[in-house]
Amino acid sequence: MIGLVLAAGAGRRLRPYTDTLPKALVPVDGETTILDGTLKNFAEIGLTEVAIVVGYRKEAVYARKEALEAKYGLTITLVDNDKAEEWNNAYSLWCAREVLKRGVILANGDTVHPVSVEETLLAARGNGQKIILALDTVKSLADEEMKVITAEGKGVQRITKLMDPATATGEYIGVTLIEAEAAEELADALKATFERDPDLYYEDGYQELVNRGFTVDVAPIGDVKWVEIDNHDDLAKGREIACQY
Repeated sequence: MIGLVLAAGAGRRLRPYTDTLPKALVPVDGETTILDGTLKNFAEIGLTEVAIVVGYRKEAVYARKEALEAKYGLTITLVDNDKAEEWNNAYSLWCAREVLKRGVILANGDTVHPVSVEETLLAARGNGQKIILALDTVKSLADEEMKVITAEGKGVQRITKLMDPATATGEYIGVTLIEAEAAEELADALKATFERDPDLYYEDGYQELVNRGFTVDVAPIGDVKWVEIDNHDDLAKGREIACQY
């Protein structure tokens, strides 16, 4: 199993930082970036290889690759997304379809979270699950969050931002454990998703899997501090959180 980071996004709401950097390289603790935090987590759970999907301002990630490898003791492979500024991240994850065949812990490139999230996902393995989503069942939800409805013993029933927050079981935080045996089915679902609408999210690919009868499981992460960084208010929260980890 290896780490996988989606870091192709532009993050236009984080300008001026993202005038020259992809969102994943925005600093959250001194010179420590969002990407640094994820790579640190991966190293702490014993991963030795990471693939990073790059697109917008990818040259900045290429320039830091060797330094990041040395800092975290990782071998890093960069996967180019040729449509990062045109299409949404269902396509971005599909670009890593060969990586998925090795089994991955996937992390969005804009999520600041503690290593306990990855540890929770690893601890949830072993009962035949093929895909396990990290789920926050504590946080109060609003319209923007990626919300999930689950059913006892059946896993995810619905995953979308477009639902009444009051009906949701919790929020998907952007970290997933994907076993190797799920790779081909997931890649096919992602392809169907972006071919239907290139603006769709990879979470819509998860929904496609569910619609096909595939069980997508969840693992509640407990009451932990984390944030998805989309704008400057989120960045301020991320900086408060990142220095604690």
